[in-house]
Amino acid sequence: MSIRLYKSYTPGTRNRALSTFTEITKNKPEKTLIQKNHRNKGRNNRGIITIRHRGGGHKRRYRLIDFQRNKYDIDGIVASIEYDPNRNARIALIHYVDGEKRYILHPKNLKVGDKICSGLGSVLNLGNALPLDEIPLGTSIHNIELIPNRGGQIVRAAGTSAKILAKEGNYVTLRLPSKEIRLVRKECFATIGEISNNEAFLVQSGKAGRTRWLGKRPTVRGSVMNPCDHPHGGGEGRAPIGRTRPLTPWGKPALGMKTRKRKKASDAYILRRRS
Repeated sequence: MSIRLYKSYTPGTRNRALSTFTEITKNKPEKTLIQKNHRNKGRNNRGIITIRHRGGGHKRRYRLIDFQRNKYDIDGIVASIEYDPNRNARIALIHYVDGEKRYILHPKNLKVGDKICSGLGSVLNLGNALPLDEIPLGTSIHNIELIPNRGGQIVRAAGTSAKILAKEGNYVTLRLPSKEIRLVRKECFATIGEISNNEAFLVQSGKAGRTRWLGKRPTVRGSVMNPCDHPHGGGEGRAPIGRTRPLTPWGKPALGMKTRKRKKASDAYILRRRS
């Protein structure tokens, strides 16, 4: 993947930087692996907005991704590499020898025609899924399970990978992309390799309209609101916060306040917190 930079022909191209999509080999998704995707637009079951700045955007169809990789001991061939509007990573369409088709997250450098497999004793090749206990130390992995047979839950974003640091007893020590070091059961599956599209963080939309296409609505600073709308609001002209520290619209501390629960079961497995 590479980034295409634009000259300033218009205000919208002045700071635009978009993907070239050169790795994409197929434009339309597999019909048997898509379903309707109703997006909540930030609203709960009562229609109340609980997450601001969401709504609109282009209609999307959800691609069913195989996060479990439970097609054991059956070879599959990479048929195509496709764009997925629901994530920043690319996806790969796999044709298995028994006729089934599945989507997986596309590992970097995995090409059309390559073979992949998953299961106990699989070869240590790019794109293969194995238990953590069978993967050597220092290997880059992604799509990692936290609970056996539940499917990959972490390290699924574009360009990310985790590394195996140690093995002791029933647990494997991993260093996650956030630099957090934590323990995971050795029976949990992970996929070998780094996820593709590692330059996704360089993308710049260049104009507000392109951001609206993604379903993101405008954000308004609290300092320009009225006092009834935000703790930072009010005052004459450009006024400071007027409080001892920055606050959310609901009066809770913001910018640096840790929001993770203090008594969480998974704390016992975290050896070093993310910075």
